[in-house]
Amino acid sequence: MFLTRISLSTLLALGVLAFPALLSADESLEGEAVTEDEDDRSEAMRRYGTDQNVFPLPEDDVDVIGEVHTVEARREDTLLEIARRHGLGYREIRRANPDVDLWMPGEGTEVTIPTRFILPPGPREGIVVNLSEMRLYYYPEPGPDGRRVVETYPISVGRMDWSTPIGETTVTMRLEDPAWFPPASVRQRYEEEGRPLPRRVDPGPDNPLGRHAIGLDIPGYFIHGTNRPAGVGMQATHGCIRMFPEDIEHIIHRVDSGTKVRILDEPYKAGWSAEGDLYLQAYPELSEEEDADKEGVTPAVKAVAGVLRDRSARVDYQRLKEVARRAEGRPESITRKAVQRDMASAE
Repeated sequence: MFLTRISLSTLLALGVLAFPALLSADESLEGEAVTEDEDDRSEAMRRYGTDQNVFPLPEDDVDVIGEVHTVEARREDTLLEIARRHGLGYREIRRANPDVDLWMPGEGTEVTIPTRFILPPGPREGIVVNLSEMRLYYYPEPGPDGRRVVETYPISVGRMDWSTPIGETTVTMRLEDPAWFPPASVRQRYEEEGRPLPRRVDPGPDNPLGRHAIGLDIPGYFIHGTNRPAGVGMQATHGCIRMFPEDIEHIIHRVDSGTKVRILDEPYKAGWSAEGDLYLQAYPELSEEEDADKEGVTPAVKAVAGVLRDRSARVDYQRLKEVARRAEGRPESITRKAVQRDMASAE
C-alpha cells in the first residue's frame, strides 16, 4: 500500500489531534502507527521486571545500579552474541574484555559482563540518552504494584560528521514497519561510498531503521531498530539513535507520544552507592576540543563537584584521576575510605 506523506503543520491545520494509523508526522518517515492495544502492551511487558535490562529504581539519594559479573562462553559464542544476550553494546563488551577474541572466545572462557551503571544526572523520568556512554535509560510509569524500575539499553549514536543533537525533546510518534526517505545529504554520502540509496527505502530487511521507529520532535531524528545489530554500541549512525531490534520492540508499546526525551553527552558521571560511597564512571569522549584536558580530569572533577553540593565525602584525588584517565566505563569508588579498604583487601 502506498502511504502519502504529510507534514505536522498540515495535520495541525486540519485540526487532527492524533496521528492516523497509516501516516507519519515526519516527512522523512512513514508507516503504520503503533496501536494502544492492551494485548500488545501486555506482550511488551512479558519480560518486565525479569529482563537483564531492568533494575529496581533506587531512592533519590542512590545513583548506582546493577552489578559486574562473569559468564562462561559457549563453544559457538562470539563476544558480540554474549554482549547482546546481556544487554551490552560493542564497545562496552570490548572494554571489559580486551584480551578475549572477538569471534572465537572459546568454550569456558570467562567473560566480564559490565552491567553496573551510574544513573545520568537530572530527573528520573521519560527517556534519557547519554551519547558518550552509548546507552539509553527509560523510566516507565510504576507497575500495578507501584514498583518503580529503570530500564537501560545499549545504543548506537551519530558518527563524528553526523552528530546526534543534544537537548530536550518529546516523542511524537511510534511506527511499525517504517518506510524511510533518506535526506539528500545521506544519499550523497552513500553514493560516494558506492552504495546508492533510493529516495524511498521500503520496509524490509534492507531498511536501516529495522521494524520499529520512535519519532522525536526534532525533524529527521528517530530512535529506531536496525538491520545490522552488530553495530549497536558504536558511533555509526547518521545522527539517529539505534537499538537492538528486541530492545525497541520491548519499549515501543509503552512509550507514549509526549514522553519526555533528554539527550545528554556526559562522559563522566558521579553518584552515590547504597553503601554511601561516591563513585565515578568515565567513558571516552566522542570528540575533543583542541584545548581539552587530555586526561579528562577537569570535567571529571566538575562531575564529582556536582554531586558534592548537598553531601560530603573525602575524595581520593589520585583514584579520581586514574578512573578518568582509563575511561573504561566501569563505576569505581573514589572515596578515600573505599580506596583504603580496597588496598587492605589486596594485601
